Amino acid sequence: MTQTVTEADPEIGRSIQAAGIRTNYHDQGTGAPVLLVHGSGPGVSAWANWRGVLPALSTERRVIAPDVVGFGYTDHPTGFEFTRQAWVDHLVGLLDALDLPTVSVVGNSFGGALALWLADRHPDRVDRLVLMGSAGTRFPLTPGLDAVWGYEPSVENMAALLELFAYDRSLLGPDLARLRYEASIRPGVHESYSAMFPAPRQDGVDALALPDASLRAIRHDTLVVHGRDDRVIPLSSSIRLNELIPRSQLHVFNRCGHWTQIEKGAEFVHLLRGFLPA
Repeated sequence: MTQTVTEADPEIGRSIQAAGIRTNYHDQGTGAPVLLVHGSGPGVSAWANWRGVLPALSTERRVIAPDVVGFGYTDHPTGFEFTRQAWVDHLVGLLDALDLPTVSVVGNSFGGALALWLADRHPDRVDRLVLMGSAGTRFPLTPGLDAVWGYEPSVENMAALLELFAYDRSLLGPDLARLRYEASIRPGVHESYSAMFPAPRQDGVDALALPDASLRAIRHDTLVVHGRDDRVIPLSSSIRLNELIPRSQLHVFNRCGHWTQIEKGAEFVHLLRGFLPA
């Protein structure tokens, strides 16, 4: 079954069975395939995360952006065990369903960790890697990430999180907190979210982290991107990834928080165009 993107519901794209899970995803453009993997903010979806990147990047490439299982408009299976392996299996299932043997992967935050685990477990399925504000290393849980993963639904709590994400507060329009709050309380969404990263949340950071030896073994060309003023994932995480991944380069944006793809959207797309195969 395919659902059409509409102005009324831009977060709803196409629908496909991936690893047995009905999956909502966006698929735009033609050319070398690129998989965009979103972060783990409450109420997040692929469209909310990548809406500024999809149209620009898809002029030269085929860009696929799914709602990872447990997020957005992908199904929220009752009793599902949210683990890094389950999330990676879901992404591989999507690639299989779309008959894509190899893709470049752009991962944001939590999605960066999934991109790394995908490259580690299925290196032949990955061409190039882009890691943006990425988890995937061991670091002390930040107060910002603790607040994100410990979110309890309210407009006020959502507004406080948005303040954490953005360096430039002018990006936070008057209705954004309400819209993202409403997304966070759709049926099944908060139930899934609260099951993903329970306290103690340092365990969640550690579970997403790859061993140093695994990071050193990654042979993919890798672009590591981070906002210097990120209060959710520390810049030290990306510095460590750059130190360990042999074929990596690091780009740090100043005056930028955790929303690189939004706060530095044009510059970020320019980096992607220069790095990813067309």
